[in-house]
Amino acid sequence: MRRLLAVLILSVGCCFGYFVVEDDYAKQAEVLKSLDIDMSFLQDSVFAFMKDNIRNYKTKQFLKVLENGAQFAPVLKKMIEEADIPDVFLYLAMAESGFSTKAYSKAKASGLWQFMAPTAKKYNLLIDDYVDERRDPVKSTEAAIKYLSTLHDRFGKWYLAAMAYNCGEGKVSRAIAQAGTDNLYVLLDEDKKYLPKETRDYIRKIVTMAHLSQDINFLLDNEASYVLNSGDMDSPFTKVDIYGGSSLADVAEAIDMSMQELLAYNTHLNYFFTPPNMEKYHIYIPSDKLSRFKNDFKMEKGGSKYHVYTVAKGDSLQKIGKMYDVNYKIIKDFNSMHSDTIRAGQKLIVPTSYAIRYYTIQKGDTLQSISTKYKLTVAQLMQRNNLKDSTIIPGTKLEIPIGN
Repeated sequence: MRRLLAVLILSVGCCFGYFVVEDDYAKQAEVLKSLDIDMSFLQDSVFAFMKDNIRNYKTKQFLKVLENGAQFAPVLKKMIEEADIPDVFLYLAMAESGFSTKAYSKAKASGLWQFMAPTAKKYNLLIDDYVDERRDPVKSTEAAIKYLSTLHDRFGKWYLAAMAYNCGEGKVSRAIAQAGTDNLYVLLDEDKKYLPKETRDYIRKIVTMAHLSQDINFLLDNEASYVLNSGDMDSPFTKVDIYGGSSLADVAEAIDMSMQELLAYNTHLNYFFTPPNMEKYHIYIPSDKLSRFKNDFKMEKGGSKYHVYTVAKGDSLQKIGKMYDVNYKIIKDFNSMHSDTIRAGQKLIVPTSYAIRYYTIQKGDTLQSISTKYKLTVAQLMQRNNLKDSTIIPGTKLEIPIGN
């Protein structure tokens, strides 16, 4: 019966879309070749130990990660296939984060691809009070593809690109210079330690995961044949755009799912609402909810808006409430506060109907000084308040766009 199941699997493909080849050795060779690694790598003792350790002792943990990856694997797989990088880099994400968008390291790397903030921003991932796009499965994958391609352009070999992704371009360059070669076996020398141990094991881990994820006998022996075709499903989620400042609670109600379930698809959002400083912003919903979203979710511009305010020295809830024209008790309730005490640096969610805040002009103020205070341009301030010139009157209020 098991052999019959294996034959059926052979006809439809294997884990995350790799087509099963009858000869397991040929499959392993394909993985190594895609990373510019010679077949003699299979004799690497550390690699062999790592593979046997997962196969014999950490099997359940490994299969659980594969199962969890089913939520993202179809999307990542398609994006990687359409890019000019090896398909095996799907397992780089697995090695980095265990396929968890919420993964966060001690070094403050975040998301499926474990981007550090400076690298993430370099590849156009937004990180601010409202979102952290390192946790966005699609945008972070786009960034990872670009980054890996850039690393390959620099180093010329995919295994070097993978190791540079892990420890940084500088360390790989120095290791090559110290070793006098970019030969993988020299760089992995356990005695010379040209590279950090984590990086030496990193390429081994990626290859191990790729090999075991395609091993029919391994998966069948562990009653995990369902994993084989999980990457061939249609995308389990889809992207939709909604107005900035919209509450996910409204979306969840419209498509008949819980807020908690919807938030699990949108871990790139820091709060339960889309960025109020943007005209529109994307969220992800289950693909089978798209029709209901189109029919039942009413897009309303200028509805409930939210702002994240960072408390400054000397602030009080009353003062912040006046700034946004919101009763301070609403701010207090909204943030589940049991007292009026706030501290500098604390972040508060402030609900406001029009996504604006107010500033009362003081004697000596100029448009330039006010613009500088709120990190705006004078033109932005004049446009928002329909000012024809720079004349302002103490005691009157100016509207200040939020999110700046």
